[in-house]
Amino acid sequence: MTVTHGDKVVREFSKQAAGFSDPRLNVAFTRHLDDLVRFMDPELDLDDNVLEIAAGTAIVSLAIAHRVRHVTALDLTPAMLAEGKREADRRGLTNVTFTEGDATALPYLDRSFTLVVTRFSLHQVAAPEAVVREMARVSRPGAALIIADLVRPDGLEGDPDRIERLRDPSHGTMLTEAQIAGLVTEAGAEVKRSRRIDFTRPLEPWLELSRTPADAAARIRGELEEELAGGPATGMRPSRENGELHFTHSYLFQHAVAG
Repeated sequence: MTVTHGDKVVREFSKQAAGFSDPRLNVAFTRHLDDLVRFMDPELDLDDNVLEIAAGTAIVSLAIAHRVRHVTALDLTPAMLAEGKREADRRGLTNVTFTEGDATALPYLDRSFTLVVTRFSLHQVAAPEAVVREMARVSRPGAALIIADLVRPDGLEGDPDRIERLRDPSHGTMLTEAQIAGLVTEAGAEVKRSRRIDFTRPLEPWLELSRTPADAAARIRGELEEELAGGPATGMRPSRENGELHFTHSYLFQHAVAG
């Protein structure tokens, strides 16, 4: 039986689902959530019908639910959606719908939503161009498209995707800011503004969140240690803080308008 990339995503994120509610493990997602909501703020309206694509545990949907009419959180992994639904119920939110579905083939009619957002999905999927194309297709003319993703800085030495796949085999390919802008333009939308953030995070919680096997985790630690000692670049920009290994990710927030 052939294992698809989607199968890998469901397998890996089913393992990770419970950890997404743990701020110790999920520090990157939780720390920059407020930054993303502030970035989105000018586009939020109480009449908005919002779609969050590849929503995971729907932390963006839950964060903006009180600011819009309705949010649909769509994801491929049932375990992630279940975590999000439990949190929505705990908060008493009644305007969030959870739907299992594929970000590259959305089960919605054209021009169905007034705002579409995806967070940390393009580097994970096999066909990021299909995700952006679908975002544009289901958006009404003039609707906001918000992309928040892990990106590869220009001129970066080393191959961070290789390290990312050692940690999580469902990782795809990090795009550059220009490549994402190109996908948006090809989909018929127009980029309006962007913001990039570099974030240095501790290695061990990152490995624990993904439940990376011990042998793969040891290889990652070893390669980062070797780079710090003057060895080959990994692309992960390692550092040591208070005796602990850290690495640096770059995050992009991009706002476009559907045509």
